[in-house]
Amino acid sequence: MIISIGSDHTGINYKKLIINYLIKKGDRVKDFGLFRYGEKVDYPDYIHPTAEFVEKGKADFGIVICGSGNGAAMIANKYPKIRAALVWKKEIAFLAKRHNNANIISLPARFIENKKEVLEIIKIFIQTDFEGGRHKIRIKKIPIKINNPQ
Repeated sequence: MIISIGSDHTGINYKKLIINYLIKKGDRVKDFGLFRYGEKVDYPDYIHPTAEFVEKGKADFGIVICGSGNGAAMIANKYPKIRAALVWKKEIAFLAKRHNNANIISLPARFIENKKEVLEIIKIFIQTDFEGGRHKIRIKKIPIKINNPQ
């Protein structure tokens, strides 16, 4: 599996932890940064390339991390083929994949308590299959429809 990942300064510790976990289980990871501790950065600079990599089909899914997870999810969801879910607990990780077929998980670094919890969230997200059925119909309704008055 190929996973795209990017974070700002608030998420760098979790990002490195997640990358190590993914590599140990045999996945390939494309890391879009941040790479250095102590540097304050703007999260869009790292989330855009992470989401674009998934959008272009170069990764199976993506992981984005910022302080609240909201900004990262908002950026990722600007890409038409992305369904980024803000996830801070295991149950939401499960439903984001099972019902919404999320292809990017957005983690709020300031609201996930510890390393064990963040890895459990990632494991659940990876292991959960999309249910399909009625959820597939709903997902097809997500893209914006533009009415052209003529």
